[in-house]
Amino acid sequence: MRLGIFGGSFDPVHRGHLVLANCCLEQASLDALWFVPAARQPLKPGGPIATDAHRLAMLEFAASSRPKFEVSTIELDRGGISYTAETLETILQRHPKAELFFPMGADSLADLPHWHRAADVCRLAIPLVVHRAENSQPDFKVLEKIVSTERLEQIRQSQIEMPATPISSTQIRKQIANRADWEDCVLPAVAEYIRQHRIYQQSS
Repeated sequence: MRLGIFGGSFDPVHRGHLVLANCCLEQASLDALWFVPAARQPLKPGGPIATDAHRLAMLEFAASSRPKFEVSTIELDRGGISYTAETLETILQRHPKAELFFPMGADSLADLPHWHRAADVCRLAIPLVVHRAENSQPDFKVLEKIVSTERLEQIRQSQIEMPATPISSTQIRKQIANRADWEDCVLPAVAEYIRQHRIYQQSS
């Protein structure tokens, strides 16, 4: 099974996340893609704004948009700081026949060598580096010191192309707090959930 592991805060999940997930699913010929909400991201010490329950509920709405999408609570269940290497190891222990792929943006690629056990992340899963149409090409040279030449070429060949999608969770939270238009950035069910539970109204 070719399994994509899409991690992040998803605070909230938005249409850009879904475009990225769809591009990875199709271009990498994945059998399934799991959205894995982080408990706490190492590079975001402040933590998510919405509660775990709210983020999970919004992701469930988003994942229902396609049969091959699923939501995994593996990092929420573990708690603490969510390290990708540990998550990938746990998934492989439970699904030893799975071939793992890890979607990430070009900005995350630049930071990847500084991640906790970065070499293990690249060993346990193939990073699917997503090139957004509005951005410059990813710089794969940053991985030269942590992966073999063969693995680096495999990662290069796995690059994903994605149309321009200028949406971010931070932007959406600010628009909600400022009472600006934001509903079109998320699925209708997610927008209704945010309104119903009055999430992000005081965030910045």
